[in-house]
Amino acid sequence: MIQFFHVYKSYLKDVHTLSDISLHIEKGDFVFLTGASGAGKTTLLKLMFCAEQASQGQILINNVNVSRLSTNSMARLRRNVGVVFQDFQLLPHRTVLDNISFPLVVSGVRQQESIKRVRVALKNLNLEHKMHFKPPLLSGGEQQRIAIARAIVNSPMLLLADEPTGNLDAENTEIVMGILNDINARGTTVVVATHDQHLINRYHRRVIHLSEGRIETP
Repeated sequence: MIQFFHVYKSYLKDVHTLSDISLHIEKGDFVFLTGASGAGKTTLLKLMFCAEQASQGQILINNVNVSRLSTNSMARLRRNVGVVFQDFQLLPHRTVLDNISFPLVVSGVRQQESIKRVRVALKNLNLEHKMHFKPPLLSGGEQQRIAIARAIVNSPMLLLADEPTGNLDAENTEIVMGILNDINARGTTVVVATHDQHLINRYHRRVIHLSEGRIETP
C-alpha cells in the first residue's frame, strides 16, 4: 500500500526535515506514527498524501510511483486518500452536509447520491441530527467526527489522521478511536500521527517512531 525507499525531504538546502526514510505499510494495516513535536510526522503524512514531493528517494502508493504521476492522475490518487487534519479545516459558514459532501462534489457525484452517502456517514457517527448545523455550533468532539466523516465519505483506500485526538477529552478520544478502528476493520488502511503515548499503549498497533526526521528502530 505505502512504500518509501530512502526518502529525504528538505525545505532548506542541506537541512533535512526527513532523512533516509524507508518503510512499508501493508494494505489493511493500522499504524501509529509517533515522535516529539518537530520530528517530521506531519511532513511524512503530507508525502503520503502527495501534498509534498520528496527531495530524494522513491514513494509508491498502491504500487504507483507518485513522482511520475500526471496532474490528473495525482488528483485521482488523492480522491482515494482521506485526510483528517489536526485543526479540522471545516468551512465555518457552510453546513455539516456541505462540509462532508465537498469531496463528493469534487468527484462529480450527483447531489441525490451525495446526500445519501452523507446521511449514512453521519448515522454511523451518531450525528445525523446535526446535518444542517454549522461547525461553530458543534463541540470539539463533534467537529472532529465531522472531519472524519468528510475523510471517509468517499470510501478511501487510505485514511491519514494528524493528531486526531490531540484536542479531545478522554470520552471523545475513545469515540474517535472506535471510529478509526471500525474504518480499519472494513478494510481501509489507517495511519495515525500522534505524540500521545497513552493512546499508543492502550491500542496495540504497529508503531513507527520518528526522531529528528529519521525512523528510530526499537
